Amino acid sequence: MTKKGVTLYFMRHGETVFNRYNLMQGWSDTPLTKEGRLDAIRSGLGMRDVHFDAVYTSDLRRTVETAQLFLKNHPNRDNLTIEMMPEFREVFFGSLEGKSANDLWSELYKKLQRNFDDLGGRNIQEELNGLKELDPDHLGENFMEFWLRVEKGLLKVVNQHRDTNHNVLIVSHGMTIRNMLHELIPDFQLSELIGNASLNIVEYSEGKFNLKALNQTNHFALRKEAKDDEFSFIPIKMRDY
Repeated sequence: MTKKGVTLYFMRHGETVFNRYNLMQGWSDTPLTKEGRLDAIRSGLGMRDVHFDAVYTSDLRRTVETAQLFLKNHPNRDNLTIEMMPEFREVFFGSLEGKSANDLWSELYKKLQRNFDDLGGRNIQEELNGLKELDPDHLGENFMEFWLRVEKGLLKVVNQHRDTNHNVLIVSHGMTIRNMLHELIPDFQLSELIGNASLNIVEYSEGKFNLKALNQTNHFALRKEAKDDEFSFIPIKMRDY
């Protein structure tokens, strides 16, 4: 008897203008760069043989546009609806949005007395709580505020698709995906940043989550195959969840 479960394809959005210049980007929503658009198309071209049953994004432009571009050449595109969920937004950094990421992370790790290069040993709760303290207006999300929001969306999707053998695409953000992986995968330690347009694949079956791919980009089609008209409209159904 075949075990039933669900496979979650967590995809980070393509490169944005703020990503290009290494600026803090949470709820701020800068557009994809040309490179970001092409990488989203290349990722989608490399996954044309995977039958996706559902697609979810955050409600920020950069994830919705990435999902549209990813599905641009997919044979099942006309049967899919992009479900936009605010639960899958990036961390909100308050008045730190748009500031230099290098400067802020250096300041945070000096405050925490941690090694800035020790990515695998980072404590997520310390990071987010520390960033909120660095925000002069304290408007940003601390860990609990952030995780309670994200967890609500994640449970909604898992409960919707559990035991269906569905392939579910979730286009979200670097820190959001990183935190979901940390919470889902036992003893998970991240040794690298979640890359733009990368896929992070998690299988769920019999109450257990198993990581099948991390930062996967080797499926990308060749750059010359990724044709893009930056101003083209991609007619894919969308709905607020």
